Amino acid sequence: MSDSSFISRRNALKGLLSGAAGATAVPAIAAPNHTEPAPAVFPSRHVFQDPDFTQPVKFPWEKLLSAEELATTQALADLILPKDDTSPAASEVGVPDFINEWVSADYPQHHEDREVIRGGLGWLNTESFKRFAKRFEELNIDQQSQIADDICDPAKAKLEHHIGAAFFKRFRQLCLGGYYTHSQTWKSLGYVGNISVGGPYPGVPAEVIERLGLQDVV
Repeated sequence: MSDSSFISRRNALKGLLSGAAGATAVPAIAAPNHTEPAPAVFPSRHVFQDPDFTQPVKFPWEKLLSAEELATTQALADLILPKDDTSPAASEVGVPDFINEWVSADYPQHHEDREVIRGGLGWLNTESFKRFAKRFEELNIDQQSQIADDICDPAKAKLEHHIGAAFFKRFRQLCLGGYYTHSQTWKSLGYVGNISVGGPYPGVPAEVIERLGLQDVV
């Protein structure tokens, strides 16, 4: 094969990319018997459906929580999910950042959560100042727990705490979602992942079979 007829892999890719770029630039074509032009032949997709991962920006939206809001978020998340012998604290696995990203996302459901979470963080600090003349993250664990205990159960919360209770319910859901999707927290759930078993397969443990009521099936 002569050098003139040889097409390198790089040149072939360049040709494909050039063709794709040209295809996206095809103008709209008028539909038969219509005065309005037809839609573009190759319409582009929405940025949230097909983000450009070649760009350095990781997310297509700006994170909205302020430094003060993040400090309160971290304090409450760590109060709900503190560090223990088997699991890290919520802040150690990025739960505050997860909540910040969640409430900043540009989707209708996230807009609603944004109002609940940001309003609730403000309510939490107002209540903290009312009781202890400090921001929530500046309180000790006992003081933080006193406030959390009054809003952790919407069914038992006083009328003046109903905003805080609604906030706490959604915050706790987001907190747990961000926490238990991180691999460092799976140990506390008893999940060990895909691990190899040496020797013959031991079968399903007898206590599991009994709990499921499958003794007569096996």
